[in-house]
Amino acid sequence: MYYLKTSAAFDSAHFLAGYNGKCANIHGHRWTVEVKIKGEELQQSGEKRGMLIDFGDLKKAVRAIADSFDHALIYESGSLKAATLAALNDEGFRLIEVSFRPTAENFAKHFYELLLKQGISAASVTVYETPDNCAVYEV
Repeated sequence: MYYLKTSAAFDSAHFLAGYNGKCANIHGHRWTVEVKIKGEELQQSGEKRGMLIDFGDLKKAVRAIADSFDHALIYESGSLKAATLAALNDEGFRLIEVSFRPTAENFAKHFYELLLKQGISAASVTVYETPDNCAVYEV
């Protein structure tokens, strides 16, 4: 079995609405997304002969996902009042609304699904919230 791994990082803020603890407040992370793909067969012909997938293609896809979330406030749909959203937008803040609670676990699955839409089937996606704490989504 062959495995390839790459990672990319981004900085963003989030909060967990309805949570009873410090994470209910807006706070930031240096998120790291690590993607691992696997396969039994390498490509047998063409310029990508001997490769599972071109590292450049994999790195580009993972970097694009990380860049799309960089330096933003990520919030769950319905978790902020309309007036709060209006004020943040009026101030020019970058906001990203997601349909799920923005936890490392949910991000891992979300990033897996984003890669799958690009034709990259990851064996696992790991999302680090801190250097020591991560969530893994595996298929």
